[in-house]
Amino acid sequence: MTIEAKTVEEYISKLPEESKQAVTKLRDTVKENLPDGFEEGISYSMIGFYVPHSVYPNEYHCNPKLPLPFINIASQKNYVALYHSGLYADKQVLDWFVTEYCKYAKTKLDMGKSCIRFKKMDQIPYPLIGELAQKMSAKDWINIYEKNLKRK
Repeated sequence: MTIEAKTVEEYISKLPEESKQAVTKLRDTVKENLPDGFEEGISYSMIGFYVPHSVYPNEYHCNPKLPLPFINIASQKNYVALYHSGLYADKQVLDWFVTEYCKYAKTKLDMGKSCIRFKKMDQIPYPLIGELAQKMSAKDWINIYEKNLKRK
């Protein structure tokens, strides 16, 4: 489900009622816990938290015009998704998250490489998402990206 929006507020206003509260709370949780160095905006037609070009002017390999993405939040047809690039790029953070998830959530972890899917909006583990958002600084993310993901 792609939502065309130019601002985060416009994106949220276009969400279905059943996911609007969850997306807003995920956004607030990330914003409150994300270290300095990231900015928020629309990225890949989702709410995005990224390293701006003013901090990391090098080109991002998927789309050089876009800043280096880190966390995205989206409302999909049957779930709300949180995309965290650090989970894909850093095995220690991934292992920590998978281990901690069962301590915070009653539902089974539904996850792809960097995508965490929440089908039950009332069971999103916001405190765990807050901790996850704190795990990497912008500098940490840039270093991991350059070491592991950037095309040489």
